Amino acid sequence: MSSPALPDMPYERALVWFRRDLRVFDHAALYHALTQSRAVFCVFIFDTAILDALPEQDRRIEFLHASLIELHAELVKLGGALIVRHALAASEIPALARELTVDAVFINHDYEPAAIARDAQISGALQQDGIALHDYKDQVIFERDEVLSLAGKPFSVFTPYKNAWLKQLQFDSTDINVRSYPIDPVAHHLAVSPIAHVMPSLGELGFAPSNFAELKIPVGMSGGQALLDNFLERINKYKLTRDFPAVKGPSYLSVHLRFGTVSIRHLARRACEAVRLASDASGAQTWLAELVWRDFYFMILQHHPRVVHGAFKPDYDAIQWETGPAADALFQAWCDGKTGYPLVDAAMAQLNQSGYMHNRLRMVTACFLIKDLGIDWRRGEAYFAEKLIDFDLSANNGGWQWASSSGCDAQPYFRIFNPITQSEKFDTEGRFIRRYVPQLAQLGNKQIHAPWLLTKMELDHAGVTLGGNYPAPVVQHDVARKQTLMRYAVVKKVTEEVPAD
Repeated sequence: MSSPALPDMPYERALVWFRRDLRVFDHAALYHALTQSRAVFCVFIFDTAILDALPEQDRRIEFLHASLIELHAELVKLGGALIVRHALAASEIPALARELTVDAVFINHDYEPAAIARDAQISGALQQDGIALHDYKDQVIFERDEVLSLAGKPFSVFTPYKNAWLKQLQFDSTDINVRSYPIDPVAHHLAVSPIAHVMPSLGELGFAPSNFAELKIPVGMSGGQALLDNFLERINKYKLTRDFPAVKGPSYLSVHLRFGTVSIRHLARRACEAVRLASDASGAQTWLAELVWRDFYFMILQHHPRVVHGAFKPDYDAIQWETGPAADALFQAWCDGKTGYPLVDAAMAQLNQSGYMHNRLRMVTACFLIKDLGIDWRRGEAYFAEKLIDFDLSANNGGWQWASSSGCDAQPYFRIFNPITQSEKFDTEGRFIRRYVPQLAQLGNKQIHAPWLLTKMELDHAGVTLGGNYPAPVVQHDVARKQTLMRYAVVKKVTEEVPAD
């Protein structure tokens, strides 16, 4: 028989299920479990419902695996441990809760439709066993209905949402939305279960190593903190440097936000602090706006889950995309970085080789696939979903719908990026292109953006053979642009009204 809970402790034993929150600091669910329970156990599930659909080599699993090793070590230091299971989470969590005889399970919100359905199923199973389920906001600053228009409706345009978001946020640590959840003062309630704490190997999970180790991506909580420290030293230059892929401009924290090895509240606090303290706050303000975009896309997904399968603006689903063998060949050329447009090809090489792509290039490559090749944005979205180590459904979907002009607050359908001018503007000296398309390295700074415009003598001098060691352009941009305008003619008069879900 377990002893009764303390008067101020409603639960004798509790279980914290880690998901997208792999840290032991500023953690909402862990904090609430530790303040409401005498003994708190911790678990992570390698969910077969997710893993079984992934390729054998997946850098995300390697990042996750390494981060979990650190999470377990930090929990041990605090007096606890991490139970790790490889199973179907919908079945395993209720089973483990019964096995540990816990009174409650604590989790942080997940906003993806499949996760919501899974959590509802688990909630029902726990309820049948008389076990409570408590869930908390942790991976966003403001969720679903916390930032609304004056009419009490969700926003569908970013700028007024951002203005309302910023107005609602108090720029100091006393704000309930960004305050920290201190774990150390209550960590003595962590407990070690009698269950073996064995971390399965990649092979036991069904995965093989990729080139992840060679990439030297900082992992876990320590990796996230190191990246943040480095970024804060150059945050004031963020607005000036963020669009240039050959420059160290971004924070590189996206994968850490995806897996929760950093706290979004902590990042927002540091951004607000930088805004207050900097003589020129434009860099910090621009980065803070990127955090707002993240909340915005989560909010859109919560209110309009149909965007997972179709356009935010339903009329855009009437667009006729290119299909058949010719379109498949173009899509494959795009995937392989063999379009003949150097910046596009370099960006795709970066993605394929590292699982990362610079944000400016995500826009360039997406627009090229959609508006130069005429291919359904959903095919590109799915490819990014497979390759990006920082893949997040809401942001990935939002970005692709922005590029396709079918999303909320998207670029107009007639705004079509020119891949040559994008290259000349954002990789002027060709440094990024030379790194990822080395066969073009001997071309001059002005030549490298459009090698097909050069003479045979110029190409020979640089060791470039079009159709040989580098492809000729798969399409002519000017021709493709006209075809895109015709393709989008079906939505010229589209109303901006979006039906309720």
